[in-house]
Amino acid sequence: MVTLEDARRVISAAEKKALEIGQPMNIAVVDGGGNLVAHVRMDGAWIGSIDISIKKAYTSRAFNLATKDLAEQSQSGGQFFGIHASNNGKIMIFAGGIPLYSEGQVVGAIGVSGGSGEQDHAVAEAGAAYFNS
Repeated sequence: MVTLEDARRVISAAEKKALEIGQPMNIAVVDGGGNLVAHVRMDGAWIGSIDISIKKAYTSRAFNLATKDLAEQSQSGGQFFGIHASNNGKIMIFAGGIPLYSEGQVVGAIGVSGGSGEQDHAVAEAGAAYFNS
């Protein structure tokens, strides 16, 4: 289970990384059902990335994998090509979503948006590392 306190700590760890790299981000945490627990839009982060961060977290939880990995497999000719059109448009196939684990089980996910794919993934990794440690 991902509590609000857990989500705040995950977001705090992710924010620290975003500040380190100098890129304001939108950071979302969802629970095991893919429901939003908490979201933060750092000062200066794009408003268009609010929805994207939430959908990255949902996508990561829905498929129990990093959105970066799903993105690679959903390109033309890939086994998941077209998946982004499923789930009423809630699927995001950009890097920045990572599952959160407890005792080997996926219990939620973090989604980050606001920078390059590499930046989003790095910030999400920082948040996930806090929870998954």
